[in-house]
Amino acid sequence: MKLFFIRHGETVDNVAGVYAGIRDSALTSHGFQQAQRLGQHFNTTSVTFTHIFSSHLQRAFKTGEAIRAVQTDIGTLVDLEDTAADAENPLAGEEGVRIIQLPLLAEQDFGYYEGKPFYARVKGSNTSGKDAHHEEHKNDPGFVDVESKESMAKRSDIFLDEHLLPLIQKPTQDPEHVVAIVSHGIFLGNHWRCLLRRLPPRSVQYTPEVRARNPGRIVLEHLGGWSNTGYLELDIKQSRNALVPEVALADSNSNAARSPDGQIAGEPVVTEEDASVPLERPFEHEP
Repeated sequence: MKLFFIRHGETVDNVAGVYAGIRDSALTSHGFQQAQRLGQHFNTTSVTFTHIFSSHLQRAFKTGEAIRAVQTDIGTLVDLEDTAADAENPLAGEEGVRIIQLPLLAEQDFGYYEGKPFYARVKGSNTSGKDAHHEEHKNDPGFVDVESKESMAKRSDIFLDEHLLPLIQKPTQDPEHVVAIVSHGIFLGNHWRCLLRRLPPRSVQYTPEVRARNPGRIVLEHLGGWSNTGYLELDIKQSRNALVPEVALADSNSNAARSPDGQIAGEPVVTEEDASVPLERPFEHEP
């Protein structure tokens, strides 16, 4: 199975420099063009999605819609009433690939800070402007805190259990599943780490392009850092009971894989012992 974690295009709130988590910020004209170019990139590289999951927020959904529109002129866009069972056969009949919109894939909720400008770091302080403001106002009436990493991880785990892992584990007689998850930068970083925890230890391999561009160490958990319409590409293979993903990073402006932070965690290998580890075993970090 091929799996793509994709960030949405540029939004009005990106340009304005304000916090936009669950705030439903629209794509700019440039953001829509970015999404179209990304769809064209997938088309020219022969990537045809069999499943597209999207955050229910319009910036992610519209990005997914632009990607879908390039690969087919048909398709029924589904809403929150669609079930996981509907996603198992998305190409049935003449409807084409469907976009499954899910609040589970929404961005981190910034609470009180939604729609507010980024707070500058206090001069001479190591504390971020937002953290400093949080300490000053956290007990104010009506203050709503930022969604925790634990809450986002819970949403990620539900999505993995109910939507993604059934596709990975279900045999198919058709061409392999090619799955897009169109979401948001902070959530995607969290979601990638949640998926890593489901993989057998030492089971991740990097593409030659990623290794060539990063001769040092790559921090596996921090392979994110998505720009607008940037994406993480994984080629997931079954080895006995284990998943063996191959990882590449790219964005809509480049056909080459890249690592945005230039860091990596050891040379991963797959051993016979690793190959017998069940999917539920948690990921173990390299020293």
